[in-house]
Amino acid sequence: MNNLKDKIQHLAHTYQADAVAIRHHLHAHPELSYQEFETSAFVQQQLTKLGIPFQVMATTGVVGLIKGKSPDKRIVALRADMDALPIQEENDISYKSTRPGVMHACGHDVHTTCLLGAARILQELKDEWEGTVKLIFQPGEERNPGGASIMINEGVLQNPAPQAIFGLHVHPQLEIGKVSFRGGQVMASADEIYITIKGKGGHAAAPHLTVDTILIASHLVVSLQQIISRNCNPLSPSVLSICSFQGGHTTNVIPSEVKLMGTFRALDEEWRFKAHDLIRRNATEVVRAMGAEIELHIDVGYPTVYNDEKLYKVARKFAEEYMPQGKVETTEVRMGAEDFGYYTQQIPGCFYRLGVMNIDKGITSGVHTPTFNIDESAIETGMGLMAWLGANAG
Repeated sequence: MNNLKDKIQHLAHTYQADAVAIRHHLHAHPELSYQEFETSAFVQQQLTKLGIPFQVMATTGVVGLIKGKSPDKRIVALRADMDALPIQEENDISYKSTRPGVMHACGHDVHTTCLLGAARILQELKDEWEGTVKLIFQPGEERNPGGASIMINEGVLQNPAPQAIFGLHVHPQLEIGKVSFRGGQVMASADEIYITIKGKGGHAAAPHLTVDTILIASHLVVSLQQIISRNCNPLSPSVLSICSFQGGHTTNVIPSEVKLMGTFRALDEEWRFKAHDLIRRNATEVVRAMGAEIELHIDVGYPTVYNDEKLYKVARKFAEEYMPQGKVETTEVRMGAEDFGYYTQQIPGCFYRLGVMNIDKGITSGVHTPTFNIDESAIETGMGLMAWLGANAG
């Protein structure tokens, strides 16, 4: 082994078993957003063992620094998220979540494991690559305002300031042994909508003496969909989904209050905020025209994830050099959201996908489901490619 790629691939294979053990520990001990205290302590312990200096920010975030040769020549960041979801795990596995109602159902345990593995490889080979790699272990990806925004506000992109940032995400619809990349917009923005409709309730047999909040809310749900179908450019993907309709408790009482909750997604930031104004105006006019009052709040969430075109091309080139032929694909645009978008608003970023599906083993469940899991051979690919990009790209 006389070149860096061979050495990284060898170490990724050598450390695979250790990395799987780390993933099992993290998976069995999940923590919700902004509560990743044990996870943070575990990451700090691992970095200490590797001799990698670090600092803590955003309460549970951990930022490590590895300096190679000529450390000022290039500075890149590698990011992983650490939080879990409020889901009860249904997998029958030895490393099943030990915490009722909390599960790593989005693969953040895998992301953290891959970054720790990449850190181990880069630290061991630091005399063979140039530049500095900043390791970002981030809390709170699953919940507004997004841990990325907090860490940016606390200076994670300063001292030293990375010129580029990379992040990976497990992809349960992509076969094991593959990765996928895309330039430009790759994920949508995500905003939360909260609406309360209020009116005079009363007996269901005398609706003329009430303000029928159920009927008004029903009209509003239908009306809101026309904002997308009649105002958004059909070539620009956008989604508005009302996901919660709460009102009434019995069969013969028209309630005085109905609550709606939903999400709005877009790939165009200009249209995104125009749509907010349309939602507010439409909802207010429909509800008031039908005799009720309205309270509306749009919780502005994550921006779109935009992969810098130049960085994407560089990253894909290095990925194709590292991976076997035919194992680098073009990922699809997704209406899901990721707070990695906050980083890409500040510096060039590239967010890519790691294949974890194995149909033969029955590993096909999607993220955010109680049966989500991965083929763990993906970890070798994940940590090796991340180390390779950290040592070369940017």
